[in-house]
Amino acid sequence: MNPEKQSTYKIASPEGESPGGTEPASESASEPASESSLKAKDGLAAGVPIIMGYVPVAIAFGVLSRNVGISLLHTQLFSLVVFAGASQFMAINLIALGTGMGQIILTTLLMNFRHFLMSASLSQRLGPQPKTRIPLLAFGVTDEVFSVAMTRRESLSPSFVLVLEVMAYLSWNSGTFLGYWLGDILPAMVQASLGIALYALFVAILLPEMRRSRQVLVLALGAGLLHTLLEKADLLPGGWNLVAVIVLVSWLGTYWPENRTKSDSQKKAGESRVAE
Repeated sequence: MNPEKQSTYKIASPEGESPGGTEPASESASEPASESSLKAKDGLAAGVPIIMGYVPVAIAFGVLSRNVGISLLHTQLFSLVVFAGASQFMAINLIALGTGMGQIILTTLLMNFRHFLMSASLSQRLGPQPKTRIPLLAFGVTDEVFSVAMTRRESLSPSFVLVLEVMAYLSWNSGTFLGYWLGDILPAMVQASLGIALYALFVAILLPEMRRSRQVLVLALGAGLLHTLLEKADLLPGGWNLVAVIVLVSWLGTYWPENRTKSDSQKKAGESRVAE
């Protein structure tokens, strides 16, 4: 046998012998990556904080929608079809002010523009997916789902992300329905306090990463400061301030020296494995 070919293949074990008695070594090298990927059961555990944060916020939305005079059917359709908390609250406020439909649609588009960036970033972690699965994954992307998924160090799997999205979707719609029926029961002070749950949820997701990474700490504080300065300067429409901050901070995070160092070390490690 040619020595060069012999080094490329390894003898298969008796239990799982291949038709030719040999199997490529590259197949065994890919096994650890699949073992370290997150599964659906991991999504169940990771989705609990999302449920705890979504339910009170969705209750607040249901209460607000009822107070504005929107029917239960349209309130529930809001959560079933739109499924975007910040945009739903903003749209309800604009409806209460008598804003026209065109302005509501445009403002919602600007508010949800960040989903383009989040989906693009998440797709890089998931890799190529069947076309039939892409709409499901894209529809369920929210700030919280994206944050929980992207802060995990392990390899992401579609089942993990889909479980997160289903848990978020069910909790948001259940909370909306519950909030609409509790609109006449909850005291006014309790209804007002439910509004801060959305901000508390963002803080709960962000703080652990800020403690672990100086990069996340600097970028998060920088994003808040930059958005405040843009609001004070009043150079762009309100919706575009958020878009500009997201694009700039995402670009800075991509070119952060820490990321380059990790990427270079991973490339060198891969080259050394190939050489071996």
